[in-house]
Formats: sequence, C-alpha cells, structure tokens
Amino acid sequence: VQLQASGGGSVQAGDSLRLSCETSGLTFSTYTVGWFRQAPGKKREFVGGISRSDSRPLYADSVKGRFTISRDNAKNTVYLQMYSLKHEDSAVYFCAADNSDIVWPLDYRYDYWGQGTLVTVSS
Repeated sequence: VQLQASGGGSVQAGDSLRLSCETSGLTFSTYTVGWFRQAPGKKREFVGGISRSDSRPLYADSVKGRFTISRDNAKNTVYLQMYSLKHEDSAVYFCAADNSDIVWPLDYRYDYWGQGTLVTVSS
C-alpha cells in the first residue's frame, strides 16, 4: 500500500494550493482518507478527511470554510483544496487511509500514511 502526497510549495498569504493524495495497493473505495499536518516543533494535527461511503468531508475548525476535500474513486486520489492560505497553515501535510467509514480526527486510527508534502505560506 502506498500513499503519495504531492502539490506542496511556497505561496503567499491569501493564495490557493491544491494537494493530491494518490493511492495504490488498496481498494480505494473502501477507505476513508484523512489529511493531517505538522508544523516544526508542533504535534501533528487533523486537517480534515473524507469518508469512503457518502464522501461527506469533515474539517478541523481551523480550516473550515477555507479548505475543501474531495475524492475521485476512478483515480484513487483524494484532493485537499486550500484557499485563503495563512502563515499558520505552513506545515508538512500528510494523507492517511483507514479501512472504516468514519473520518477520525485521530492519527492513530489510520493504518497507512504518505510521506508528506511541504506547504510554506509567507505572510
């Protein structure tokens, strides 16, 4: 099983960025996918996720209204669209997969993890 997060980069505050999480080696439609991030010196935190069944996303309060998560089962990929980026959004972003129908905001609930992609937002 592999998860490949990509799309990170350096942007200005207020810009947008779209991250992708491409998966392989699993039956993608049976997995819930979560996004987490970790800034230097801080704990990894939940950003949002999308369930396997009804595809209703769940978001952390810190990104609600600015970030959108979607999935394309035909491409085995989940997207994290980020708008109105802030300096405090700077972090390494990880995607993770869990074989359940619940979007857990807890990292230990996820079985598989990608390597992370760096997002840097300059103020």
